[in-house]
Amino acid sequence: MAFNHYAKIKRILENYPVWYIKRINQPTKSKNFKGETIYYDHYYRIYDEFDQPIKYCKFQQLDRLASVLKVPVEKLIIK
Repeated sequence: MAFNHYAKIKRILENYPVWYIKRINQPTKSKNFKGETIYYDHYYRIYDEFDQPIKYCKFQQLDRLASVLKVPVEKLIIK
């Protein structure tokens, strides 16, 4: 089974009752399961209630996170 970063984020967030997402407007890249490098002009990072970034909670696709968390994208708190 392939590694799923979004599933890992879900497991991490189970330990944080309060968190939010912040869009970072800096270029980033990631590799997909085919080994191809995908470039993005921004990324997202999840912060805890004390405005500290949560380790390993950096990602590029809001819709994939919403899907893993089983919530609509509109319900995600983005600051």
